[in-house]
Amino acid sequence: MNKYFRPRRSMLYVPGCNTRYLDKARSLHADSVILDLGDPILIAAKETSRQNVVDAVKQGGYGNREVVIRVNDLDSPWGHDDIKAVANIGADAILFTNIENRADVLAAIAELDAAGGNNVPVMVMIESPLAVLHAEEIASSSDRIACMVMATSDLISQLHAHVTSERLPLLASLSMVILAARAHDRAVVDGVNSHFKDMGAFEYACRLGRDMGFDGKSLVHPMQLAYANDAYTPKRSEVKNASEIINALTEANAAGRGTVVVNDRLIEHHHVVAAKQVLHLNSLIEELESSYA
Repeated sequence: MNKYFRPRRSMLYVPGCNTRYLDKARSLHADSVILDLGDPILIAAKETSRQNVVDAVKQGGYGNREVVIRVNDLDSPWGHDDIKAVANIGADAILFTNIENRADVLAAIAELDAAGGNNVPVMVMIESPLAVLHAEEIASSSDRIACMVMATSDLISQLHAHVTSERLPLLASLSMVILAARAHDRAVVDGVNSHFKDMGAFEYACRLGRDMGFDGKSLVHPMQLAYANDAYTPKRSEVKNASEIINALTEANAAGRGTVVVNDRLIEHHHVVAAKQVLHLNSLIEELESSYA
């Protein structure tokens, strides 16, 4: 199992330019908060945002939430200074944008290491057709990759596609990135729904992403948190079924049988592996949510 595995049902982008939002994120039920220095920040606010994020991370108070910092592109006027400022201030991971191949990943890690962040995990944003086509190359490039994060709004634009409620233009790309992530034991999180008041479309996207194999969803507004957390939390019936699968096959193996039927379903070893993953995730979610109380 990926050593960086943890609940990422909800990854909320928090703009670094707004200190009130940075503070509010300490009380929200988000599994991860992405303190954002990237494209949504106006040029005039870039340096102020950087200092705000540095101050917020050093101040702490985010509890057991994963704290991720999204830096500007390395080829932008702010990327190198971003990394120097945030490399070793205590963030759980640094999210790099516009990653399109192995060389991009290695260059980002080298920059992070040079700034003193040698042991800091990285996340990579998949936001272009080229990145999707190179997803396997990206996923295999380093064991420092804690998560691959889809940027579906950017991808839709670059595909010249249209936003649809069924997400049809994205399905092939989403599947390719999930395949690459799982082939190399990386976490993978779905992209945002920018129309944050359309909760019907958002809930559908969460449940579709869950069924496809994503670990969670990135968000642009706290209103979306409850929907993402619910969709990506194992249901009681799933937890119960997982325990039954493990116990039943253990007993069958002890009796000299390699398979067993549980709830009218033929169970083999790979089902036990998946069941143990469900129980482990459920345990981590319970621990995380207990810290919110």
